[in-house]
Amino acid sequence: MSTITVKDGTTIYYKDWGKGPVVTFSHGWPLNSDAWDEQMLFLVQNGFRVVAHDRRGHGRSSQASCGNDMDGYADDLAAVIEALDLRNVTLVGHSTGGGEVARYIGRHGTKRVAAAVLIAAVPPILVKSVANPEGIPIEVFDGLRSGLTKDRSQFYKDFAMPFYGANRPGASVSQGMLEQFWLWSMQGGLKNIYDSIKAFSETDFTEDLKNFDVPTLVMHGEDDQIVPINDSAKKSVRLINGAKALYYPGKPHGLTSTDADQVNADLLKFVKSVREDREAA
Repeated sequence: MSTITVKDGTTIYYKDWGKGPVVTFSHGWPLNSDAWDEQMLFLVQNGFRVVAHDRRGHGRSSQASCGNDMDGYADDLAAVIEALDLRNVTLVGHSTGGGEVARYIGRHGTKRVAAAVLIAAVPPILVKSVANPEGIPIEVFDGLRSGLTKDRSQFYKDFAMPFYGANRPGASVSQGMLEQFWLWSMQGGLKNIYDSIKAFSETDFTEDLKNFDVPTLVMHGEDDQIVPINDSAKKSVRLINGAKALYYPGKPHGLTSTDADQVNADLLKFVKSVREDREAA
């Protein structure tokens, strides 16, 4: 396997396909980099180099006891980018991965970054508080933790339904897609997945988003039951200077799978425009 070992000894698995301008992918909770395969293959076929890693404790990366927070995740992404000496990168993040991208820019800047894409992403902050009264109550995230510790296999099967919008009338989500979610999720370490809930729900990315100084695209399904659009994307767009937004009526949190063709086309259009603008500069 292709791996790097980061400073604390954690082994991070990554895949690196194709040649051309570089696009990196940061996956959502509780999945791994395989969740990006449809986007990665598509971009390779259109002349891009794509890199995706399994977050620490997820998939084929080692199950670290510590560092399961957004600073740790961002530093692991930085380690992959630096080990492969990637430059002029378009950073793409889905859900928790969108938080990882935001924190990467907040901690490491944009010297290696050409653009960013946040898809159904958790920033600026999900949990409800006095400062964020319209957020999601902490009891919802406590429920996730309880489900994980009681019967994580069944929890993942149940969670996949709203993740892909399969619980909506008329939904056409395949059984294979639901089982794929379960398979990927079960590859994660319990402690890592458990710790990650606090990371994606309670981290405040407001200042990270204000540090974005590269072209940014925010993509979000309007029927996202996991990361509600009003609590996330619409706020992020206001915080990121010059951000563009694409909102998808009726689409779920897992739109990168349920609506891969549309997401792929819009992603390609954006990364091509970034490349053309850089070449023209």
